[in-house]
Amino acid sequence: ILNLHLTRCIRCPVAYHANDNCIPAGSVTLTDSNIVCPNHFTPRKGCRNHEHVNVSWCFVCSEGGSLLCCESCPAAFHRECLNIDMPEGSWYCNDCRAGKKLHYKEVVWVKVGRYRWWPAEVSNPNDIPENILRMRHDVGEFPVLFFGSNDYLWTYQARVFPYMEGDANSKEKMGKGVDSTYKKALEEAAVRFKELQAEKELRQLQEDRLNDKKPPPYKHIKVNKPIGKVLIISADLSEIPRCNCKAADENPCGMDSECINRMLLYECHPQVCPAGERCQNQCFTKRQYCQVEIFRTLSRGWGLRCVHDIKKGGFVNEYVGEVIDEEECRTRIKHAQENNIGNFYMLTLDKDRIIDAGPKGNEARFMNHSCQPNCETQKWTVNGDTRVGLFALTDIPAGTELTFNYNLECLGNGKTVCKCGASNCSGFLGVRPKNNPSSDDKGRKLKKKSQMKRKSQQEVIKEREDECFSCGDGGQVVSCKRPGCPKVYHADCLNLTKRPAGRWECPWHQCDLCGQEAASFCEMCPSSYCVEHRDGMLFISKLDGRLSCSEHDPCGPEPLEPDIYSFLTILSLRVSGGFSCSLQHT
Repeated sequence: ILNLHLTRCIRCPVAYHANDNCIPAGSVTLTDSNIVCPNHFTPRKGCRNHEHVNVSWCFVCSEGGSLLCCESCPAAFHRECLNIDMPEGSWYCNDCRAGKKLHYKEVVWVKVGRYRWWPAEVSNPNDIPENILRMRHDVGEFPVLFFGSNDYLWTYQARVFPYMEGDANSKEKMGKGVDSTYKKALEEAAVRFKELQAEKELRQLQEDRLNDKKPPPYKHIKVNKPIGKVLIISADLSEIPRCNCKAADENPCGMDSECINRMLLYECHPQVCPAGERCQNQCFTKRQYCQVEIFRTLSRGWGLRCVHDIKKGGFVNEYVGEVIDEEECRTRIKHAQENNIGNFYMLTLDKDRIIDAGPKGNEARFMNHSCQPNCETQKWTVNGDTRVGLFALTDIPAGTELTFNYNLECLGNGKTVCKCGASNCSGFLGVRPKNNPSSDDKGRKLKKKSQMKRKSQQEVIKEREDECFSCGDGGQVVSCKRPGCPKVYHADCLNLTKRPAGRWECPWHQCDLCGQEAASFCEMCPSSYCVEHRDGMLFISKLDGRLSCSEHDPCGPEPLEPDIYSFLTILSLRVSGGFSCSLQHT
């Protein structure tokens, strides 16, 4: 429970609660109310372990290359990953600028001499052996206990960075080759990290319950609110599609009906639908939300759970908030980074608009991420405009927490750790969930293991293509970030002066003529078109039966049949919306 007694540094204005959870590691305690904080560390000349060292990979993308290094801790970043201009003079990462320090009982990576980064735990000087305590150390240094070898060392912040969940599997960062001691250290670090996280989460939950804390304040709204130049589209009644359902049907426009509007993710309009008042495809307009409640989770802050059973495919809630453009989105993210705000509620509506449910929204903003979610986002057309709904992926019993996959991509100091607890959890938000093979699949893999080793060439399923989709050549390429899209391009082929940062989508997903969401695509080049502009632009190739534009059909054009258009429309409109938290939204 929080101790409100403060202890102050005698050399600078900082103060901390007088307990091990708040006082930074490396502080020297003078009295119950006075310390010397680690900001006053002075490296000793000639001491190799007092030299500042940075990692050789980017904390955002984990790749090497030309890096921008923090001058206070080991953090390093690509300038492109942070989307900032090259700074002049000294540069410090966000955590160091915010004054973030290490604390006792934290698992960290430590650099000693020429050894690889090694996992260790920051120890309290009161809990270490007497001979270790007598070793020479200065203000700002703290003892660490190395996993695997159980050795102690006095070190400081410039040679240490925090351990994150999933780091034990990131062996490409820690060097090639894993001996038995290092392997043991990785295993011990992973176990200890989970223990400390559980203690921290339980302590936080007890504190919140004791203080009867409420969710962070926000203004509840029922519909999207446009900000600035952003417009909410409203269609004329003559433009709204009319389905073939009848009022006499058993469940007109219902989940089990053959309503063409529902199939194409169009909501029926009450003045247009032939089913009239019996229409069951007006969930957004009538706000037919499931009954939910906000609750405090053990490890992931506030969450949302259902009060009653929800059937598979059922409409749970609409994701509403302020609708902003990309310029306003950049401004808000910059403000959040400068003020050390870590929670984002932004969801891409289309290529020009983003929903931000941070300041204003409804209960849907409290839904947590999961790598194995029970809900999904779907983009529906309601009265001519795009709106985002949350729908059940499976039958959900009452009292179950509601989750969906954020498809998050963040820019900042490192990846965001995923705490969903799913069996296929990737470890980080934005990283594709792991595949969970069945026991039969595992058995078949074991039988074929020896045979696969003998093969000189193995068939590899590639997540990304190797050649530019525009010119067909290889080299330095940029990849599309839309889930499932394997396309890559040269920046020059896209007329880009620099590599795009964040959640960037390739031109294959926007209409060449109007820039709206594409419904049909050429399979041989980035040409793509929306429903309104695809007539006469795409054809079925007589050579191989693939969909192509006129430039790639050597046998002459053959117009698409209406049934094929409908099929392509259904496929394209069934793409779920996703969360994004980057400076480059899609």
